[in-house]
Amino acid sequence: MSVPVNDDAVAEKKPSVELNKDSNGFDVVILKDRRGFSAQVHLYGGQVTSWKNERGEELLFMSSKALFKPPKAIRGGIPICFPQFSNLGLIEQHGFARNSFWSIDPDPSPPLATSDDQAVVDLILKLGDEDKTKLDKTKTDKAKAWNFSFEFRLRVTLGPHGELGLTARVRNVDTKPFTFMVALHTYFSVSDISEVRVEGLETLDYLDNLQNRERFTEQGDALTFESEVDRIYLNAPTKIAIIDHELKRTFVLKKDGFSDAVVWNPWERKAKAMVDLADDEYKHMLCVEPAVIEKPITLKPGEEWKGRHKISTVYSSYHSGQLDPMKVLESLGSFG
Repeated sequence: MSVPVNDDAVAEKKPSVELNKDSNGFDVVILKDRRGFSAQVHLYGGQVTSWKNERGEELLFMSSKALFKPPKAIRGGIPICFPQFSNLGLIEQHGFARNSFWSIDPDPSPPLATSDDQAVVDLILKLGDEDKTKLDKTKTDKAKAWNFSFEFRLRVTLGPHGELGLTARVRNVDTKPFTFMVALHTYFSVSDISEVRVEGLETLDYLDNLQNRERFTEQGDALTFESEVDRIYLNAPTKIAIIDHELKRTFVLKKDGFSDAVVWNPWERKAKAMVDLADDEYKHMLCVEPAVIEKPITLKPGEEWKGRHKISTVYSSYHSGQLDPMKVLESLGSFG
């Protein structure tokens, strides 16, 4: 449903979708809404690499030292971890979706309805019998350990209020079942990690990746950051909030189909060891991502899994350290 606007010039603008090249020669899709929000999606990795508000402020974190050199994954934005998360399996770290070249989907499913309220692009990564034969020649031995025919469709949407939506669909087009994990590894831009808190994960069980994935229970307070954090929160709620006190900005995350949520910040020591992250950039990033990890998904031939991730922003003078529930509810809307 269209939202009334007072500015006639803004009202006359239409959402747009353009295919361009970036400075490294990579194909990128640029989405723009009528109010000035924009998003950028690289076909390499099927990765959202920018999301800006109407003032041109970047909402996603992108490392100043990110390497746009395949097969290296791009450090920032929203990399897609598939069909494995981390080293929890036999294939390469976080799988191969994030360093594969995706295509614009010529036949999106479901078909895209015409809309004056949102800008949309549909991407696809698929591996059929022909593709498997070609890929076997270039894949590492590790990657060959997960060798099934599949279609991974990704719909990226810039909504009427500038909200960013990702809908992921994985279909088994093989003759045998397969099992996978998936995560949308979202890097958020924050003023200073010490000024940030995450609400919605209180009292949940989590696996601590810094302690051999030992299981713990989160305490009752919101999550704040004073050192490295790398956790998988289990059975996470559909709504999570990232509150940036300095900017008086809240990211509101809504997920569906993703059972878990990952929270990660590398902190100082690990940041210095990463070639594609500047030493002090850990202060200005936080990853909070919808994921399916603890209980991987198994699809029989012909079956499909679907997951949705929607992010919006709330700016407010509300500064008590707690999330203003009315404003969050207003910002969430529905997936549509």
